[in-house]
Amino acid sequence: MEKTLILFTLIPFIGFFTSVFLPDKKENLISRTAFGIMGIQLIALIAFTAYWLFHGRPVLDFKELVLLEKADFKFMIDIYFDKTTAVYALIGSFLTFLVTIYSRLYLHRERGYKRFFISMLLFYLGYNLTIFAGNIETLLIGWEILGMSSFLLIAFYRNRYLPVKNALKVFTIYRIGDVGLILAMWMSHHLFHSSITFIELHNSAAVGAQIHSHYTMVLFICVMILITAAAKSAQLPFSSWLPRAMEGPTPSSAIFYGSLSVHLGVFILLRFYPFWEDMISIRILIALLGISTSIVTSLIARVQSSVKSQIAYSSTSQIGLIFVEVAAGFDNLALIHFAGNAFLRTYQLLVSPSVVSYLIREQFYNFMPRPQTLEDTWPKKIANSFYILSIKEWNLDSVIGLFFWNPLKALGKKIKTPSLKTLLIFALPVYATGVFLVFSREHISERTYEILAIIFSTQALIMVLKSFTERKHVTLAWSLIIISHFINALAISLNEPGELYESVLYLTGIVISGTMGYIVLHHLKQKEKRVDLNQFHGHAYEHPRIALMFLIACLGLAGFPITPTFIAEDLFFNHIHQTQVFLAFFTSLSFIITGISLVRMYARLFLGPHSKPYHEIPFKSS
Repeated sequence: MEKTLILFTLIPFIGFFTSVFLPDKKENLISRTAFGIMGIQLIALIAFTAYWLFHGRPVLDFKELVLLEKADFKFMIDIYFDKTTAVYALIGSFLTFLVTIYSRLYLHRERGYKRFFISMLLFYLGYNLTIFAGNIETLLIGWEILGMSSFLLIAFYRNRYLPVKNALKVFTIYRIGDVGLILAMWMSHHLFHSSITFIELHNSAAVGAQIHSHYTMVLFICVMILITAAAKSAQLPFSSWLPRAMEGPTPSSAIFYGSLSVHLGVFILLRFYPFWEDMISIRILIALLGISTSIVTSLIARVQSSVKSQIAYSSTSQIGLIFVEVAAGFDNLALIHFAGNAFLRTYQLLVSPSVVSYLIREQFYNFMPRPQTLEDTWPKKIANSFYILSIKEWNLDSVIGLFFWNPLKALGKKIKTPSLKTLLIFALPVYATGVFLVFSREHISERTYEILAIIFSTQALIMVLKSFTERKHVTLAWSLIIISHFINALAISLNEPGELYESVLYLTGIVISGTMGYIVLHHLKQKEKRVDLNQFHGHAYEHPRIALMFLIACLGLAGFPITPTFIAEDLFFNHIHQTQVFLAFFTSLSFIITGISLVRMYARLFLGPHSKPYHEIPFKSS
């Protein structure tokens, strides 16, 4: 029975892989392939769930797919199935099946028809890997796929400015959530001294003993998980990303940002419930976050002029209430609420174009006075203040910018980077000295090595920040990221001696992806006179193959699960001690900003309005 679980991740992968090789102009073949895959998945899930219920709803765990194993570390693909997985899988499969049928005609003759279905199948693959994950490593694979496919779906109208701009905004919020998940994974390794699986978390005696003996570590894990859940489910202060995600096609907005993706924060809380079920402080924090989000987003939703934005904020408000239900321990009620909210928002978003069309054509307006409500008793100053705050969306974007992005950008702009040649002349001797120190541990104290690890990690972070703010030289920005990866690998090797193959495993993907990116940039410079990062150039319109190759190179360099680098990143965090919070934070922040910088690089080079004046200039918004 457990071995059957692997099928529910293989079926979407087969559908995605098959769709990649279908002809672009064969709309019927593309849509029928997606429709068939979703149908097979839905039927298989219904049959499996019925069989599972008939046999007493046992908790299933399949963990025979070990990719890398050491004495104190095991990276494995673990597939898990319980009540929460069953609800999320059935609702996700059914809604995706319906939206696939809807999209066949909705996107007829749309440029990028095949690209939409490929992105949707990729998203569904990531969704299944996330909800069927039996450990944090498997969940992180699905999480990364979800983030990248979300960016591609929001930026579907890639020749327009606002969809691309908002796709970048949403991706940056997702990456903030990734920091929490990575740090939670790092601390859980040290807490249990192994790669813990979710089925092992249900051992209340073992988990309870760890909570009582390592309360601070468990508290850290819970806070990191809450940050991840808040970012993914658009809770405060991250609520503003959800209406921005509606720039994509209506089907993707309905199925992902109205129903499935946005509820994964609730899923994360339910999955890690054994960690915080006995921690009253975390329960109160989750409840306060949910209540405050529900109140604020309800006020914002009531003053929105766009139907999609109104639905988005209404959905966020309901998810805030689900957070409260989870904090109170009503997991069954939370799952029922999730199902109801998912179906309602999907329906509302799918019919929203028709509703708006009917309202525009309606020629008769009958005025009816609004009945008296409690709000009419409020003082006018308070009512007007709430109205202005809601119109401005409570300045949520400004809060994120003020406390996170503005300091990073300011720091990156203050860093004066020389030319690439001068940078290499400076970096190579420093790197060589670090490599020499790695093999000379017996002559220097361990404390010195820990300090050196923080210094090198800080240098890597500085290079990533400079790449993030670089606007003129694409090759320099690309080189800074590659150099930062090498320095990060050196920092971890200095911090704790590891086997040589770990660094080789990590740098293999970096070298391959970095070389591929250099080749693509060289070809692009030969074809185009102007290649910089000052604006969106839209070169994917004329060079789609080059754009695809560069995207693959960016994914590999960002540690996406297509190269050995992804496994080695997890392995590296195993060499950071639980007391080295700064080193763990700098390293994870470096990885996260690297991903943002690379996606921004791809977007500015290949997406957005075309820089050549003879191409049609589209509307800003979709």
